Amino acid sequence: MKARDVMTTAVISVDENATVEEAVRLMLDHHVSGLPVVDSDGRLVGMLSEGDLLRRLQDGDGIRRSWWLELISDTADAARDYVKARSHRVVDVMTTDVLSVSEDSEVADIAHLLETRRIKRVPVVRDGRVVGIVSRANLIHALAHAGAEALPTPSASDEELRKAVDRALREVPGLHINLVNYTVEDGRVSIWGVADSDAVEDAVRVAAENVPGVKKVDVHMGRLPAWSSGI
Repeated sequence: MKARDVMTTAVISVDENATVEEAVRLMLDHHVSGLPVVDSDGRLVGMLSEGDLLRRLQDGDGIRRSWWLELISDTADAARDYVKARSHRVVDVMTTDVLSVSEDSEVADIAHLLETRRIKRVPVVRDGRVVGIVSRANLIHALAHAGAEALPTPSASDEELRKAVDRALREVPGLHINLVNYTVEDGRVSIWGVADSDAVEDAVRVAAENVPGVKKVDVHMGRLPAWSSGI
């Protein structure tokens, strides 16, 4: 099984010239904890995560380092820390050392990457542009779907069916498509994620059932906390 078989294709990204406040609003509105950062051509140039923002809060508390630490520290490092803590531009705050994978990357290799580098997600790129995100949740869903067996390699027809399911789910009113993941095997569709209501979950099921070629649909969706929509 490859990245293209498990990745989330509804990627929420932010422009490098956006403000930190705009990025935070995007993260809150779409219930995501990290954003790929792209340039004017849509190419991946960085990642902005909760960790970057938390470090910003910690470093921006106005507490100076002790004089002896400043004495032995590289002044360039101190200046870079200052910029990250106080700039309102995403390009100054984001992490630039970004790991990425291709659509053909094996799921097992991606799992190893997430584990060894202690990251929660990795962007999937094609010709430098982000086409998907593989998160730890995506991998867990794929494992749950496969059970104790090795992750299967979907057939060409299943790959096409997954694309059709993706298009159908994008039409569901009120669905946060970036919070949904789905796998297809032998015409059987398994869908995980969150929905605002039972009605939206029912709409997800009907949308998948109406895709020609789908034999069975299993939906496993939780609910967003009531307070999340009011942040």
